[in-house]
Amino acid sequence: MTSKAKITTTDTFKIPMSSPDITEAERHSIYEVIQSPNLSMGPQIKAFEEAFRKLTGCKHAIGVNSGTSGLHLCVHAAGIEEGDIVITTPFSFVSSSNVMLFERAIPVFVDVEPSTGNIDSQLIQLAVKDLSSNEVSANSWLPRLGTSNKKKVKAILPVHIYGQPADMDSIQKIAKDFNLKVIEDACEAVGSEYKGRKAGTLGDYGVFAFYPNKQITTGEGGMIVTDDDTAANLMFALRNQGRAPGDIWLQHTFLGYNYRLGELNSALGNIQLSRLAEIIEKREVVANWYDERLKHIPGIEIPSVVPHTTRMSWFVYVIRTEPGINRENVSQGLKSRGIPSRPYFIPIHLQPYMKERFGYREGDFPISEDLGKRSLAIPFSGVMTENQVDIVCEALKDTFKELE
Repeated sequence: MTSKAKITTTDTFKIPMSSPDITEAERHSIYEVIQSPNLSMGPQIKAFEEAFRKLTGCKHAIGVNSGTSGLHLCVHAAGIEEGDIVITTPFSFVSSSNVMLFERAIPVFVDVEPSTGNIDSQLIQLAVKDLSSNEVSANSWLPRLGTSNKKKVKAILPVHIYGQPADMDSIQKIAKDFNLKVIEDACEAVGSEYKGRKAGTLGDYGVFAFYPNKQITTGEGGMIVTDDDTAANLMFALRNQGRAPGDIWLQHTFLGYNYRLGELNSALGNIQLSRLAEIIEKREVVANWYDERLKHIPGIEIPSVVPHTTRMSWFVYVIRTEPGINRENVSQGLKSRGIPSRPYFIPIHLQPYMKERFGYREGDFPISEDLGKRSLAIPFSGVMTENQVDIVCEALKDTFKELE
């Protein structure tokens, strides 16, 4: 460490779990919208969508009110219906699976890579092959309840965990071989790159999210990007209560949703997006401070960035306790020192409603469960100071000493 941090109760309680990086420019942009007559579907969302088209190089960008809304619209655009199967990961935030359940489709999980926590593409290959064969081997991939091996695999939904892209070349090859759609959950990965290509642009559709703990924020909001003209036109209509181009006022061609992104949110997003490179760089500095301080503390595994990740846009900083160390004891030790922490993630298949609906049990996805027991997010944002990082690291060091 650069210096011994002085830890006091007053200091540590001033370190939040996360903080948005907001400047006067963002505040002024919101004030300008409030002075205008347009609070919904005005110039700000159009500008935000245009900025995302330029950032990603995609033909279409559709602003929505959350990443979950964006993923849900992609499920519609992919033609996923009741009983259809989507291959996805159990190690994620619940919305990546919930969007299939909204349509009564079946999320079929495969386990993840131990190093990154991202979905294992080799397991995807095996699962899709077996599930497409309609043989007995398909049953080994299906949940115990709620489905059958007569259903069709329609898509793959990979999630870029903590901002690190999944192995998209392998996933895209599987999708091409079996004629599947790829819905790319880049909600944690705006600005990340995979082999020099932007996360979110590597599937049929990509979705970003802008909750306050994300790299950039709109308060609440999300963005879909795609090159598919037909899908984009459908999603533009569905986000606005199903009103298609050419519909007159209060005419609705489709059964749609109120998934619109407001002008205030979009104004905030426009300034945030213009600062994306700066924000990513600041978060990388904080991640490097943590790496330098934590890599020598016994009992802690720091995050690893794999070679295909050519640009890491840090969403959260998640350590792992070494096997044999109780993660909850570490969390309580930090709490007693005024430092917040969070488990990241509780595997989706062990959520109560998933166990009840599909019959999942502990042991079904051992790598995800192991990571779920050992992963711990610590305070992280681009506005953290080096002294705050020192305080968190000192608290971790003292906590692990107590647990020896």
